Amino acid sequence: MFLLTGANGFIGSALVQSLNERGITDLILVDDFQHYENKSPNLDGKEYLVKVERDTLFTVWDQEQWPLTGVYHLGARTDTTETDRRIFDRLNRHFSMELWNRCATFHLPLVYASSAATYGDGSQGFSDSTDPDKLQPLNEYGKSKNDFDAWALQQEDAPPAWYGLKFFNVYGPNEYHKGRMASVVWHTYRQVLATGKMNLFRSHREDIGDGAQARDFIYVKDLSQVMIHLMTEQPDATGLFNLGTGQARTFRDLAEATFEAMDKPVNIHFIDTPQDLRANYQYFTEADMHKLRAAGYSEAFTPLEEGVSDYVRHYLVPQKYY
Repeated sequence: MFLLTGANGFIGSALVQSLNERGITDLILVDDFQHYENKSPNLDGKEYLVKVERDTLFTVWDQEQWPLTGVYHLGARTDTTETDRRIFDRLNRHFSMELWNRCATFHLPLVYASSAATYGDGSQGFSDSTDPDKLQPLNEYGKSKNDFDAWALQQEDAPPAWYGLKFFNVYGPNEYHKGRMASVVWHTYRQVLATGKMNLFRSHREDIGDGAQARDFIYVKDLSQVMIHLMTEQPDATGLFNLGTGQARTFRDLAEATFEAMDKPVNIHFIDTPQDLRANYQYFTEADMHKLRAAGYSEAFTPLEEGVSDYVRHYLVPQKYY
């Protein structure tokens, strides 16, 4: 029996589906269900035991005393434009610490979501062996994730196995509700349908061309596979791990792959990056994947063009969920 926070979200609901496909249905799903009805279709048709509201989780846990075998902690405030530290304190720091302590007390393995946002502008590189104290995230979201990573590494009382996964740029089905924070694939698809073209952010650096801004894009189904592998195999090398593909690709590559999947001619235009994003904008991210590979994960990651094609043709066009 697994407990899964953030179950109603993009990545959480994809993980639920991946677990179901493996015959795993004894799931305790945790989220703020009552306030985010726009995300409810993400769980339609999926099998689980019960839904629990996030704010009542620890009370209900004490009452029910579930015979858990592991915890997936994906719930968080993920808005990179949010500036209220108090929100991140409550949802990303303190809630995660309580969950960690319970996993330590009850000897439960823990897989949790960190973020590549912890790396800030990338000037310190993208190695998951870097001391979090040396990193300088660019926003409150990234700071909250980095703070918890640093705290976790300092704990003597820890879960029997734990894996903090620094997600890079995730795309794929079940992100319909994310709006502005959805992947570039989702935005490209919607813009092309409406206008026949795609607007990408113009580069505001002389050394990088328009559309040449690069990210390590990873398909959400690959994330689920890694998380299930870690929970199942529980390699001895616990700690922080990057989770990307290890290969940066440009936004132009991503947009062109989306046009191709839609059977539309490529038509890309460039617009200025919004002022509220410009100061904290990352121009390049690429996960160093040596640590996860050394821990025994050997499966290949979905190539960008293949992942985009699957997402567009099998989910966006028919308006389906995973």
